[in-house]
Amino acid sequence: MGLISAYCMWTRLSDDLAPALEQHANMSNRYCKTSDYMNLCFKVKWFYNTHISEVPELKNVVPGYPSWFEPFVMQWLNENDEISMDFLRNAYQRDKKDGFHRSSGQALFSNSVVDVFTQLNQCFDIMKKLECPDPVVNDRFLNRFSQTVGKVLLTYAEVVKADFGHWVESRETACILMNNIQQCRVQLEKVYESMGGDRSLKEDTKMVMHDLQQMLNDAIDVMAEKYSVALKPPVVNKVMEVNKLLHQVSSNSKANIESEADLILRPLMDHFESSLSIYADVCEKTVLKRILKELWKITMYTFEKQVVLPPVSDPSALFLNLSIPSNATAKLTSVSQTLLSNVSSQLPNNKLLQEMSKETSNMTLKNLNQRHCQIMGIALDAIKSYFHAGGSGLKNSYLEKSPEFLSLQHALSLYTQSTDTLIKNFVNTQKSQDKPAVEDSVGELSIQVDLFRHPSHGEHKVTVSILSASNLKWVTNGTFRPFVEVYIVGPLLADKKRKFATKSKTGVWSPTFNETVTFMLGAGSEPESYELHMCAKDYCFGRADRLIGLTVLQLRDLTASTDTLGLGTSGACACWCALGRRLQLDESGWTILRILSQRPSDEVAREFVRLKSESRGNDDSGSSTTGTNTASAPSTLRRSK
Repeated sequence: MGLISAYCMWTRLSDDLAPALEQHANMSNRYCKTSDYMNLCFKVKWFYNTHISEVPELKNVVPGYPSWFEPFVMQWLNENDEISMDFLRNAYQRDKKDGFHRSSGQALFSNSVVDVFTQLNQCFDIMKKLECPDPVVNDRFLNRFSQTVGKVLLTYAEVVKADFGHWVESRETACILMNNIQQCRVQLEKVYESMGGDRSLKEDTKMVMHDLQQMLNDAIDVMAEKYSVALKPPVVNKVMEVNKLLHQVSSNSKANIESEADLILRPLMDHFESSLSIYADVCEKTVLKRILKELWKITMYTFEKQVVLPPVSDPSALFLNLSIPSNATAKLTSVSQTLLSNVSSQLPNNKLLQEMSKETSNMTLKNLNQRHCQIMGIALDAIKSYFHAGGSGLKNSYLEKSPEFLSLQHALSLYTQSTDTLIKNFVNTQKSQDKPAVEDSVGELSIQVDLFRHPSHGEHKVTVSILSASNLKWVTNGTFRPFVEVYIVGPLLADKKRKFATKSKTGVWSPTFNETVTFMLGAGSEPESYELHMCAKDYCFGRADRLIGLTVLQLRDLTASTDTLGLGTSGACACWCALGRRLQLDESGWTILRILSQRPSDEVAREFVRLKSESRGNDDSGSSTTGTNTASAPSTLRRSK
């Protein structure tokens, strides 16, 4: 009789309460506060669990009351968003005012994280006490709560990131702030498991929580990258000490090479030991690995720019070790100054490089010898092992695949490559050298080029006819005597003719030359590895000829446009080539150029460095010593078969 009575009572209550709550839910101005509806929900839940749940007719039926109260629970969650955000801001400001001290003696994070999750956990505890029996409605509650968690934690991360720059110079505080974000990730994982985790949460809710984890992870990366500003100066100083010790090693030293590597690395390793022991005490393990990654990147980058390819404050230093022929002495200053113009306009320019350049401004540019390269190889392995730390540090896969490490290895490998290999690599990679000529033409050259492969022995020859020049943009106070130089650039040309110059013409801005030269390519090399380097100059008796403009025609363009069989064996074209003030090189091109500039006894390397570093000045004075001098007008490169 009691169960029947309970069933009838619940039926009548449902008939009255469900439409009444629906009516309240649709009101713009409700009669009651949200807390009143929540209290009523708890009372209905208690009544159902106490008196109704055992009624046979309702025992296996999902009760309907959760859906009655769903709008009010959602409203409560909406209001809780605002409460949680206010709580977050107040907690952070209190923490900031206190100086972000640790929340306890053993903790590595501060009070704001504890306060934020205290508020979120209180909210979730109320949701758990609802004990929602309708799984569909409960999933919607959890999804809405996950959005609250995301909003609060992302706001916290943004506030910390925005403030982080002020604390970069304070090591302990900076680490605590990074630890705070990591602790958010740890606590978020606990909340995720409390909500049901992978076992029961719906995909949309799991996606929200997983995305939130990734965003917090990214926030730590951003903060660690900002903190690298504080990590750089001591590493740069120690690498400079390593560099000095390295260059004290004689090329014919008889000492054990491993011992020498240990000796030169001692300043850097001592710095790592002292600093990382401190970081290990103040950082969460995950944060420590982020700092290790930044240290690794800084170390590899600094070794490349400071030791393997040291910065050049005065590009004329590239020529200090070159054996300049006596008849070219007058041209040294001009070439050095033009290289300075190129370096300043094309090489990466940042504060660190500028600081490093200042440190080396009074030092003669030193190149690495074979023994130095061997020592560097062993030193890099030692540093890599230190950061790996037997598996407790960074993964070998990360260390070996990091762009900074690969770039350093590539730069170091260039020292062991032959001049021919480097020049071939240069031609194959620098495919936009004539871009400045297209964008800012200072004249044009009309040429006819024929590429022929001998059918019996397979040797290639290139015949170049310099027909004329047109619209040379040049202003001079003296007699204008333009002429054209043509160089064949590529591997295996040391014993072959590489240069041709036309006769100069007097007082003509669109001269006609009609002169022809034939170049023989290196046996066994494909034409794609060669290019024609052409420049127009103003002849000056007794001093350096002044550059009017220059450009490049790569033979791969010639074979691709005319070889219908795809054999790359022959080709021909007649074309107008626009002249530019300089060539465009990417960082790889400049790296090769700098390596070659450190080979004083190699005539081909000397010539190549001079050709690729030449540029015309931006002023319009014909008397300039750096080359010269007109207003430039844009032009397009015109080439036709």
